[in-house]
Amino acid sequence: MGYSQYDSRLFFSYLPSMRKAIILLFSAMFMNLDVHAQDETLAVKAIIQQLFDGMRNADSISIASVFAPNAIMQTIVVDKDGNTSVRQDKVANFVSFVGKQAKGAADEQITFETIKIDGALAIVWTPYRFVYNGQFSHCGVNSFTLVKLPDGWKINYLIDTRRKSGCD
Repeated sequence: MGYSQYDSRLFFSYLPSMRKAIILLFSAMFMNLDVHAQDETLAVKAIIQQLFDGMRNADSISIASVFAPNAIMQTIVVDKDGNTSVRQDKVANFVSFVGKQAKGAADEQITFETIKIDGALAIVWTPYRFVYNGQFSHCGVNSFTLVKLPDGWKINYLIDTRRKSGCD
């Protein structure tokens, strides 16, 4: 049993509709990926914002909850002779210090400059100005690495720079 000319015309008459359906299908898939990426970006930003809201509120429980187990915190330090080193602190020490501050004493004002996400890994770059007890203290940049664990995004690594000048 062969195909007749009628069969081929019938097949080709469906092509414009099939083309539209395929385009719609791929568009929907890519829009879904974009919406998912936006949701993940918002979730990552929310964790970092929770950290700084917790600092402003001296809320040690909120701050502790944003860190992954065994998270690392480091600061790049430049001494008076211009020598650079890296100082490491424990998350527990940071949480304890902030929890002992008066509400509103520690105000780190950040800007989300770069957020990159690949699966369960995210990196975030946030320039900041730090105000302590209402007075400018220093500025710099935070570099975060986050991991998406079963209970959501958590900060796994945080390193920052600190300086008193060039803080426009």
